[in-house]
Amino acid sequence: MNGEQRHDADAGSGVEDMEFSWDEYLEDTGAVAAPHGSFKHVDTSLQNGFAPGMKLEVAVKSDQNTYWVATIITTCGQLLLLRYDGYGEDRKADFWCDIMTADLHPIGWCEQNEKVLKVPEGIKDKIPDQEEFLQQVLKGACSAPANLLEGLHRGKNPLDLIAPGSRLELQNSRDALEAWIVNVVENVGGRLKLRYEGLEDSDKFDQWIFYLDPFLHQVGWATQNGYNLQPPLAIRSLKSEADWQEILKKVKKEEEESSVPTDLFKDKPVIGVHSFSEGMKLEAVDPTAPFVISPATVLKVYNEKYFMIEIDDLRPERASSQSYICHVNSAGIFPVQWSLKNGIHLSPPPGYPGQDFDWADYLKQCGAEAAPQSCFPSLTSDHGFKENMKLEAVNPVDPEEVCIATITKLRDSYLWLQLEGSKKPIPDCIVSVESMNIFPVGWCETNGYQLRPPCKAIVNKQKKIAVVQPEKQILSSRTVHDGLKNQELNSSDSVVINGKYCCPKIYFNHRCFSGPYLNKGRIAELPQSVGPGNCVLVLKEVLTLLINAAYKPSRVLRELQLDEEAAWHGHGETLKAKYKGKSYRATVEVVRTADRVADFCRKTCIKLECCPNLFGPQMVLDKCSENCSVLTKTKYTHYYGKRKNKRIGRPPGGHSNLEVAMKKPNKRRKKRKHFFVHKKKRSSTSVDNTPAGSPQGSGGEDEDDQDESELSHSLTQDQDKRKRKLRTFSFSDDENKPPSPKEIKIEVAEKLQLDSNPLEWSVADVVRFLKSTDCAPLARIFLDQEIDGQALLLLTLPTVQECMDLKLGPAIKLCHHIERVKLAFYQQFAN
Repeated sequence: MNGEQRHDADAGSGVEDMEFSWDEYLEDTGAVAAPHGSFKHVDTSLQNGFAPGMKLEVAVKSDQNTYWVATIITTCGQLLLLRYDGYGEDRKADFWCDIMTADLHPIGWCEQNEKVLKVPEGIKDKIPDQEEFLQQVLKGACSAPANLLEGLHRGKNPLDLIAPGSRLELQNSRDALEAWIVNVVENVGGRLKLRYEGLEDSDKFDQWIFYLDPFLHQVGWATQNGYNLQPPLAIRSLKSEADWQEILKKVKKEEEESSVPTDLFKDKPVIGVHSFSEGMKLEAVDPTAPFVISPATVLKVYNEKYFMIEIDDLRPERASSQSYICHVNSAGIFPVQWSLKNGIHLSPPPGYPGQDFDWADYLKQCGAEAAPQSCFPSLTSDHGFKENMKLEAVNPVDPEEVCIATITKLRDSYLWLQLEGSKKPIPDCIVSVESMNIFPVGWCETNGYQLRPPCKAIVNKQKKIAVVQPEKQILSSRTVHDGLKNQELNSSDSVVINGKYCCPKIYFNHRCFSGPYLNKGRIAELPQSVGPGNCVLVLKEVLTLLINAAYKPSRVLRELQLDEEAAWHGHGETLKAKYKGKSYRATVEVVRTADRVADFCRKTCIKLECCPNLFGPQMVLDKCSENCSVLTKTKYTHYYGKRKNKRIGRPPGGHSNLEVAMKKPNKRRKKRKHFFVHKKKRSSTSVDNTPAGSPQGSGGEDEDDQDESELSHSLTQDQDKRKRKLRTFSFSDDENKPPSPKEIKIEVAEKLQLDSNPLEWSVADVVRFLKSTDCAPLARIFLDQEIDGQALLLLTLPTVQECMDLKLGPAIKLCHHIERVKLAFYQQFAN
């Protein structure tokens, strides 16, 4: 509702159509994309009418003549992930099905159609009394909508029901008590191009509005709510009153054929009651030119929901006024002094004497009062947007255009966007974070709409890349790209948002065990979820977030990289990592279809030695099905750690595509001294396998199966060395040698007397010990990282520095106390 006339496009634009790639653009500009989860309206538009927790009756696979009750675990377009009731938290039997082809029915269908409900064989022994079980699970249950499982709407995304030719009602932007019928000309991912009924041959007054706009309604809304159904003043003179009445009769006659289902608007924002009065002053953004904030006046109050605002203009000769309808949650209205408090320039009204605008003088001059703070909704800063992030945004001057946008400024819940590639240059636009005219990166491509490319192509600068092994064995991103073009992968297939390529929402379950490679604190800072959206784009964003949450991003990237000799079943994506001033990149395989997402997430978790439920399409609410909370870092590897020897120094020839941007040639590595564990004998070609960044140090592949008794025996062999007063530390032999002193000597001070064996200490015991020392402030880190007694005894100075981000001084002090515990262990418990 940003005006009733669409601005004419500039046909003489000199911008050439070119192939645009967001991935290349982000890499060239060094920018990041705004998170998908920040665009709530897009998230809502991808929902298919089914929701997790809904129940339905499904044909049993082993016996197609019988059915059983199943619960929806997650949804993705026309795909549902289901679990038969009776499996509880066991996800092993979860299965995907297509609404269009599967035998699915609402609850009660079997009884109505005399079909048999029978417990599947896999859970028969868990359900002794079928009738009692069904009464229990169906009590208060929500059935899947029958209209989405049967008939014409079966398997359709509700958004697809707004097809060209459908009719809706749109409230008048100049009079909230009036509405008129509009025809859908085009539906682009929920963004509708609308044309007033009666103007079929003219596009002069077409408007682009997202289907969740609070001013857009189903046909019949105006009559039901007591509003006038008549054409806007701007087009009323184009036809006679008799013609308009004839058009209205025709619409009512064809109402059933062209109407949109009512429940399609159930997710629309609810308009609340406002408390504005006529004559109140405020600050506002003109939606037709959202470039500045200006003084404004409440011109008219229609009812408890709607009021009109006019941008102040003091010129006596003004030809027209800038006025528009608002409600309590309308974007772009602020209390007096909001601009001043937020360091934003307030544009004085045209005709105001002088440039230094003062609200106190202005209110006195106008004899008006400022609208109180209570009239305005509270603004949120919890939205995920940050300065310099990239997104896609509608050009307010030409709504046909969707442009690349950069966030140049952030204030509360408002963004200042710089648009690139627009036909006519415009100033930065001011939009709300909840605006339905902003979209995530890739939205245009996903919905088949032309994104305006940048006016100037980004030139790739020559980069010096040092390859970790012979260049001929590198699987480069270009090789991957060319290979995919020759395969069956089609770019149009991979972005079908409502089909099998739609990835469900991926949840980060922060309570689950984070493993040796991922920093639990950084994992906790990740968004609750990513997606839904295109599988490749969503999974790439998820993996990038995980890499950045690692102790050593380069180490995690190496774990995830694609093995050239392995079977390739998915899509190759180039991911990047930065660590200690160096840049790494590798090709990582991601799946392309929704039915493989859950398995991909689980396998990736196991690869990173974390809980298999740490991230995936299922949200862990109270208790993890893997019961990972009872396992500590050193014990967890026994269940989910790797069992094979791997190299983490220089990758095996021909098996790695990891590249690193070179700064300096690698220096000769120092031989590592092992203090606490005597490792098994190695071949002359092997290298140290301890994963840098692992706080417990148990990630070394030679030590994966080492149990508590082996550790005690190894420590005993070093007992005599430990009794020395002087202790020499050696730095970890990893690929990124820290710029620290070569050797640091620490004198072990007073003798420590322990009441219990530190091998048996829990995380709480470790925290209790640290709080008794002068390193008490660091106890929180040990608690967050779940470091128990075994892990404590394996800590070294390098791992303390890397894993806990400590400077050398505090790290040495902490290691001093760890050494005291080790010495006491040798003296009291090692024998």
